[in-house]
Amino acid sequence: MGVAFLLALLRWWPHAPLSETVGSSRAVYAQGGELLRLTLAGDEQYRLWVPLDRISPTLVDAVLLYEDRRFYAHPGVNPAALVRSAWRIASGERRQGGSTLTMQLARRVYGIDSRTPMGKIAQIGAALWLEARFGKREILEAYLNTAPYGGNIEGVQAASLIYFRKDAAKLSLPEALTLAVIPQNPVKRIAERGRNAELQAARERLWALWAERDPTAKQHAPDAQLALSAQSRGSLPFLAPHATDMLLAQERGVQEVRTTIDLRMQATLERVMGQYLRTHADVGMTNASALLLDASTMQVRALIGSADWHNDAIAGQVNGTQAKRSPGSTLKPFIYALALDQGLLHPKTMLKDAPTSFGPYTPENFDHRFAGPLPAQEALIRSRNIPAVAVAAKLSKPGLYDFMRLAGVQKLQSESHYGLALVLGGGEVTPEELASLYATLANGGISQPLRYTQPAPDERPTQPLRLLSEEASFITLDMLRHTPRPDTTLPARPAIAWKTGTSWGFRDAWTAGVFGRHVLVVWVGNFDGTSNPALVGVDAAAPLFLRMVDALRAERLDPGEVATRQPPDLRQVEVCTATGGLPDALCPVRTTTWFIAGKSPIQVSNLHRAVWVDETTGKVVCGPQPNARQQVVEQWGSDMRRLFRQAGLPRASLPSDGCEKGEASETAPLITSPLRGVRHTLRVKKPEPLVLRAEAAAGTQTIYWFADDALIGRAAPGEGITWMPDMAETGRRYVLRAVDDQGRAESREVTVDIAP
Repeated sequence: MGVAFLLALLRWWPHAPLSETVGSSRAVYAQGGELLRLTLAGDEQYRLWVPLDRISPTLVDAVLLYEDRRFYAHPGVNPAALVRSAWRIASGERRQGGSTLTMQLARRVYGIDSRTPMGKIAQIGAALWLEARFGKREILEAYLNTAPYGGNIEGVQAASLIYFRKDAAKLSLPEALTLAVIPQNPVKRIAERGRNAELQAARERLWALWAERDPTAKQHAPDAQLALSAQSRGSLPFLAPHATDMLLAQERGVQEVRTTIDLRMQATLERVMGQYLRTHADVGMTNASALLLDASTMQVRALIGSADWHNDAIAGQVNGTQAKRSPGSTLKPFIYALALDQGLLHPKTMLKDAPTSFGPYTPENFDHRFAGPLPAQEALIRSRNIPAVAVAAKLSKPGLYDFMRLAGVQKLQSESHYGLALVLGGGEVTPEELASLYATLANGGISQPLRYTQPAPDERPTQPLRLLSEEASFITLDMLRHTPRPDTTLPARPAIAWKTGTSWGFRDAWTAGVFGRHVLVVWVGNFDGTSNPALVGVDAAAPLFLRMVDALRAERLDPGEVATRQPPDLRQVEVCTATGGLPDALCPVRTTTWFIAGKSPIQVSNLHRAVWVDETTGKVVCGPQPNARQQVVEQWGSDMRRLFRQAGLPRASLPSDGCEKGEASETAPLITSPLRGVRHTLRVKKPEPLVLRAEAAAGTQTIYWFADDALIGRAAPGEGITWMPDMAETGRRYVLRAVDDQGRAESREVTVDIAP
């Protein structure tokens, strides 16, 4: 009774687990479970502790069959086995071990030399002590994790990874038989020596025992008898080195790191980068970085910190994806996305690319030329600097600086430090941060942190942060998809939304973009900031970026274009091509553009004007006359006319002399419904829309209706159009406007109550 109580007390008394008695290696795995790297433990051993449940049951059974069949029956020592072993040694017969698994574990844990009688006695005592304090499963787990497997390899997990490149839970029968016999003589039976006669003989003896116990296993005899071609420590993988370096440093104390790296994608990008840099070494392109991200999960699929981790000449061990660099023009898409959200423009809004000063700041275009007026979409894909700065100057909170801070860009200085130069790359971001920004566009304006490791089963998802509207993100990506490839001069098919960037002084060449569900950022340059005229985004980084995308698609590692849902508040609206405004009757060429209801600008085009011109004198005359013809002219400002002339594209302008009385009879539309000063009430159970109607002067063909700057629709003069106010808010005031196709407008304020 007392002995039982003592044993129970020893088992109950707190004690450190056996796993803490030895140091551990660290293993880094790819998304598919492939080994990326296995480090040495602190004592220079390869040893990776795994729970017993993660060890192949076949291996466990083989070890017990070969080493200790009565493991679960003895108290740590098997007297019969000790006597039998001593008798064989004394009689000169073939040596047979008498140590149990517990005794072998005791020898390794406590460093006992069991070759002497006193050492054997100490080993027996230590085995009994272990059995008193730990359960059988704990002891078996500890033995399998500390058993010697040749050289500096200990434990079944490390041995399985090194010899067979697989987890100990996935061992086949031949592999399990191989590992089961090595610890008995690890010096002579080391598996990495190839065809090993000693190892083969031991495996055959174990196989005979196995087949005797389980006759059904004889069907595996041919495979089990084969000598396995195990791999060696010298061929251990060293893959995705920058990612593994970073994660081993970040995940301190974690024995096994399960990354999100896709090994096929990683290898594809490394191959393409290596080939590209070799063919461009003559112009000084020797280094690059790349980061590939699955935006749907925010998991990093490939990371290349430098072109060659082993090359000291390029500081190859530096992880360029974490390095702060000037992003050039790669931030411009976010200027336009913010402007879309703030109602400053739509894709066909005309912007001015002309010499402009913004206080003390006078930006220039990369080519030192000016394009005059051009649509916002073209200004973005042609990366014109002046329109981008002009748009950024009009942004209210948030501006680009606030947007970047909200998006998690680190180590920004004060906003006043950058001023408007931030738009053109005046700040610094890492490729990782830039990938996160582009993933925000891919995810409909929602920002989430990047992931390098697979989520734990009980991990709580992070709270997403909306930085842009779904509509603005959709339009921005659509604009970027029109960027022509430099090799074909046509937009990419399947579509790629991409943008290049070049830092000041030709130190950094960038390309970032979205394709399918992936985001890819490519940087080409030198870690020491050396300038190189070849480091231009469209010439240096874009070809590498596009080759990587093409290679991923050729190997079917990217699904191609992904079906996207058009946001509910997005419309296709007809505008005047020359101005981007709603077309008036004189607009000769029209096009369609994306329009965000309630946000996009609604100005009516007023560039064109019809005049009568005397064909003989060329002067404006008052109305139709003999020898007079009607002419439509564009009323560009003098600065724009000068730019057109410099570009060799003169525009017809309004003649300076003639009749101007025709301008005096302009009449704005007259709103007849709803009535002025009337409060309108809508019933929730049976709401009825309001009818809007207006009369207009002769010659007017169309009237456009707006509610608080949101386009409702259009109708002919005198025709009614229905409108349903927002039912969620009572007592709200609206400003209704009727704008005719000449740009003349009438407004009326109405109040709408919501009743049950």
